[in-house]
Amino acid sequence: MRDVQYWASLVRELCALPQETGWLEFKHNDAEPAEIGEYISALANSAALEGKAHAYMVWGVDDATHALLGTAFNPFSKRVGNEELENWLLRQLAPKIGFRFVRVEFDGVQLMLLEIDCAFRHPVQFGGATFIRIGTYKKRLKDFQEKERALWRTLDATPFERLPAAEKLTGDETLKLLDYPSYFDLVDRALPDGHSAILEALAADKLIEAAGGGYWNVSNVGAILLAKQLSDFGGLQRKAVRVVVYKGKGRVHTLREQTGAKGYAAGFEGLIGFINNLLPVNEVIGQALRKAVPVYPELAIRELVANALIHQDLSITGSGPMVEIFDDRMEITNPGVPLVETSRMLDSPPRSRNEGLASLMRRMGICEERGSGVDKVVFQTELYQLPAPAFEVVGDSTRSTLFAPRTLTKMDQADRVRAVYLHACLRYVEREFMTNTSLRERFGIDTKNSATASRLIKEALNAGVVRLSDPDAPPKMRRYVPRWA
Repeated sequence: MRDVQYWASLVRELCALPQETGWLEFKHNDAEPAEIGEYISALANSAALEGKAHAYMVWGVDDATHALLGTAFNPFSKRVGNEELENWLLRQLAPKIGFRFVRVEFDGVQLMLLEIDCAFRHPVQFGGATFIRIGTYKKRLKDFQEKERALWRTLDATPFERLPAAEKLTGDETLKLLDYPSYFDLVDRALPDGHSAILEALAADKLIEAAGGGYWNVSNVGAILLAKQLSDFGGLQRKAVRVVVYKGKGRVHTLREQTGAKGYAAGFEGLIGFINNLLPVNEVIGQALRKAVPVYPELAIRELVANALIHQDLSITGSGPMVEIFDDRMEITNPGVPLVETSRMLDSPPRSRNEGLASLMRRMGICEERGSGVDKVVFQTELYQLPAPAFEVVGDSTRSTLFAPRTLTKMDQADRVRAVYLHACLRYVEREFMTNTSLRERFGIDTKNSATASRLIKEALNAGVVRLSDPDAPPKMRRYVPRWA
């Protein structure tokens, strides 16, 4: 996709500019590591401010005349102490944006190009300091408050989905990278006649964008949803879903690991089918027939996986959604802390971190934006009489856990309290109340053992997660709601 011809063409365009810009710096051989890091910060921030997807440094070009000088700078062999230059630079950046060195031969002259992703959501710092370009000079951002305010306004208004994942592609190259037939199938539209009509339809949904001259850019949302191979889109490769199966209850022994290749929409059904085929099943005997029943309800898996894809923080580099399968549980993790408290996921109004991604996945029938996903997960676990799911923040990630079947007597107090709380939440959003009777139905407790349900309710009351709806009601008429109701 990014071959020798592309890089040479890019250098030609850069050298043709009348002067350096906020997102472009020419050098000859100057290559002090700290100076390079400060330029990465300044150029990335200026690129965001000027609406550019990338910034560039080019070694081997005179900064005044743009004459080709050639360069002896070789970042691939340069080290800082015992550390490779690229690793050292990346470690000093916050947040860790993408950048890449490319060796370019242009008109018989050896050049070195550094392509830098623009800042996204947060200004880029190097070594704890933030830099910006003022004209063609590199300055500390804190000394230019108006620039700082303008940068923050720009960053707040630029969603990740709109940034380009690939640029300046021909129409044929664009369609070669995307599984566009899946898009039309998922939105229930007939495939248009001719490449031009297909490209225009994809552009209408902002999956691609015209770049002028008959070329196209593929947006991040277009690539992350429809890529035939996410690895074709550089930094998005780490956003692919990893599925790992372990032996036992820990992460010591891995039985199988696989990383998804396709975009989320194009590969969703295949992903869910792959996960289900890895899960154990229980055999149920009924009327002389054996029937294999999945340990975890498929609808719950679909909702949690879709939530992980949609609500991940796409600005976090180096990590993506992950599904881990253990003997006793299944964990689904995504980068980014949730936008609502984990204890309020069932009742809170829907909030989408990635609005463009969520909207398209809703139209494609993969998810809902109405906030009913967690309701369905809790309902399904109750229907299957499984332990209640758990939702928690782990570091800078969100983890949802489904637990394998376990009898009430094998659940610990935390399991029981969580189950009672989520049952009360589910009843409340359905405009019902939790009662001794509803709780017995949830756990499959026999009517004659109502005292067991009463003990479960008392545990939840003592834990402060539920409360009486009417404190003055007689014992047999008591109804319960979540603590926040």
